[in-house]
Parts: sequence; C-alpha cells; structure tokens
Amino acid sequence: MTILVTGARGTIARALVGQLLDAGHEVRAAGREPGRARMPAGVEVVAADLARPGNWDAALNGVSAAFLYAGTAGLGGFLARAGSLAHVVVLSAAGADPGADDAIARAHGEAEQAVRDSGIPWTFLRPGGFAANRLVWAQPIRATGVVRDPFPDSHAALIHEADIAAVAACALTSSGHVGAEYTLTGPESSTVRHQAALIGRAAGREVRVERQDLDDYRRELTALFAARGLGRVGAADVVEARIRRLAALVDRPQPTTETVREVTGRPARGFAGWAADHAADFA
Repeated sequence: MTILVTGARGTIARALVGQLLDAGHEVRAAGREPGRARMPAGVEVVAADLARPGNWDAALNGVSAAFLYAGTAGLGGFLARAGSLAHVVVLSAAGADPGADDAIARAHGEAEQAVRDSGIPWTFLRPGGFAANRLVWAQPIRATGVVRDPFPDSHAALIHEADIAAVAACALTSSGHVGAEYTLTGPESSTVRHQAALIGRAAGREVRVERQDLDDYRRELTALFAARGLGRVGAADVVEARIRRLAALVDRPQPTTETVREVTGRPARGFAGWAADHAADFA
C-alpha cells in the first residue's frame, strides 16, 4: 500500500519521501503546487490543499498511512475523507495544548485534538525549533555576510529535518508508535550567534550577527506568516507568541531530548552537521 506525504514542497516532506523510497516503500506526495515540488524521479505528486477538501479523494485513493502537517484550517475536511487510513503521523509542535495561552501551542493542540476526535490511529511529532528555518538567512549571508536578529543570545535546540523525517518514517512503517507523542530536539542548545558562526564555518566565510530592532523584526515576521496563509489577526498572535518565546530563551539553554535515538536507533544530528549539509545555500 502507498504512503501519502503531504506538504510536498517542505524540507521535511522531501527528506521523508527520500527515506521511504530508500526503504522500498511506495510513496505519493501531495501539495498545493505540485509543479514546484522537487521530488525524486518516479514519485507521483498530486495537487491537494487543506483549503479544498475535495482534492483529497484522489490523493488518498489506495493510501494506507499519511504524514500530515498540523494546520487547523481545512483539517476537518481532510480527516472526514481519511477515515480508511490505518495510521496518520502528524507534524505538530513542542508544547501543543488546545488550552494554551501561547497561540502557536494552542493552534497545534487544536489540530491534535481534531485528529484524536477523528478516530484515525495517530502519532504526534512535536519538534521544537527547525534547523531549516535558518535558511531564511541564506540570502542576507550570501549578499552581506550579516544576520540580523533581535535576540542574538536566545537559545534553541534546533533539529535537522532529516531527523524529523527519520522518526516519521519509523512511525509510518513499524509497529509500536500509535498513540505516541514524541518531543523532538537536536542534541544541543545553541545561541543565534553560535549558529551563525557554524554556518559561516561550513560556508567558508565570516558571518556577523547584528541586533535587529524589535519593531522591524515584528513587521518582517508578520509579513512572512501572512504570506503563509494566516490572516492578520492570526499572524499577529503567532508573531507575538514567537517573540515571547525567543525573549524567554535569552541566555537560557533549551532542554534536549533523546527521542531521535530512542525511536531510530541513532543520535540526532547537531547543528554543525546541518550547516555542513546546507553549506551551498549560504556560500
């Protein structure tokens, strides 16, 4: 039977598709813009969007399990059509809780609750920060060698997209993961300054960090989230939640977990390894 991987343009989805193919599984990828998905040859890519529930009938045909991003808009339409799935692995977020004050944790918690209520067997992946989010630095580093951030000494235990994909692949293809809630981190916590230095080392150039005005950062982040489909109110809530999180982690290392090792049998990759894997993006 086929495994469906949604969010085809995302770094995690691409890594997951590759790992599933290498293990000999049949894979179908789904995304809003299938023509822009960079998938290996032979992978079927179909158009599907949570905002258009009817698209999922063809995408789900013959599918036994699915990897899903925990968006709330349109999730009910997908779940209503996915009742025949034997398992769904949901990419959520650390601290997900439908009753949380934090807008990010609340939205992911609401999505998780919708999946629970659907009756489909599930596994929740709850990563903290994504190392791949540092790709937003690629253009300014290539152009100027400078990273601007309002909290240069804020910590994060960023996780490599390949490690999230590896846990997802195990959950999708082996037993013992239904009902599990996996909190995922990288192996160490590091500051924005240190992350920038590791990227510079991998790319073979000096990278400096300048403190960004908080209002400038707020405007940039609001525009980014709005472009990803959040409305003005939703984007504002998420932006403020993110700012509070970053401020709270200044000079405070983030706890790490051993979940990647426990599920996959090998340790999580460090941020230096992620930077080396993506050196060409910054060089």
